[in-house]
Amino acid sequence: MSSSIRSLVVSVPTEELARDLDPLPDGVEVVVWPMDEPAPRPAFDLVVPPYMKMAKVLERLDGVEVGLVQGQSIGYEGVADVLPPHLRFANATTVHETSTAELAVALTLASQRQLDAFAVDTARGRWKPVFAESLADRRVLLLGFGGIGKAVAARLLPFEVELLAVASRARDEDGMPVHGVDELPTLLPQAEIVIASLPGGEATEHIIDDAFLSALPDGALVVNVGRGPLIDTGALVDHVRRGRIRAALDVTDPEPLPEGHPLWGLPGVLVSPHVGGASTAMRPRIARLVKRQIEHLRRGEELENVVIG
Repeated sequence: MSSSIRSLVVSVPTEELARDLDPLPDGVEVVVWPMDEPAPRPAFDLVVPPYMKMAKVLERLDGVEVGLVQGQSIGYEGVADVLPPHLRFANATTVHETSTAELAVALTLASQRQLDAFAVDTARGRWKPVFAESLADRRVLLLGFGGIGKAVAARLLPFEVELLAVASRARDEDGMPVHGVDELPTLLPQAEIVIASLPGGEATEHIIDDAFLSALPDGALVVNVGRGPLIDTGALVDHVRRGRIRAALDVTDPEPLPEGHPLWGLPGVLVSPHVGGASTAMRPRIARLVKRQIEHLRRGEELENVVIG
């Protein structure tokens, strides 16, 4: 680790994030660049692209000297295809786990207790009690035990559920026995609720397919806060239409869902429009991550969350 302190030029996409970074040490210059036009400088030590539009603007970094590109999302599938060569890219681990876990629990509770139906009844002025499914005493399979999966587990335990964690390989982690994906055929028949938080990519595409859904018990709930292609949408629609499976989805395939898609209005399906990380928890957390990266760069320290380069 170097003991010298560097001056830095940092690009952020909004005035809001620039304000959230205050105060910064002397020698750190912040430039607001939404990346909707060519770079205002030939070089930056750190560039933060706009949230949810990153893949569309990374080409503007071509020919710009950049020390680190700091994304604002955890997922980064496809980034390597559009990131100019030789640039380093870091994802936003530590920023969205808590907010996404909140939504995973909210979607689960809303589906189990039929809150989506009550919302419709409220709008129509209709009083219609139901005897609903509980979350308590249910067997919940966590498909993915990374940052989001662990955050979901921590929030579910007070609900008195039985947790089964599944990841790419079997292990014990944070006091939780984690099963490998090869054990899914024996675990799925026990799972009344599945909460998927796996990343996207070829290794996980359609991991929730017809065989997966067929192995679940009747009435099981599938919650997806990972990536849409984790689920074979056609297979899911078929199982929901037959009353076999229910679903609560923050991510879909395709995304956004086009008008007239079979998932719209399908009884047993609750959809939120990819808002897992889109809460007030994001602003202070992305600012803290960017400030930590700035300090690492100033001091010549190892950077956090580097996933490309």
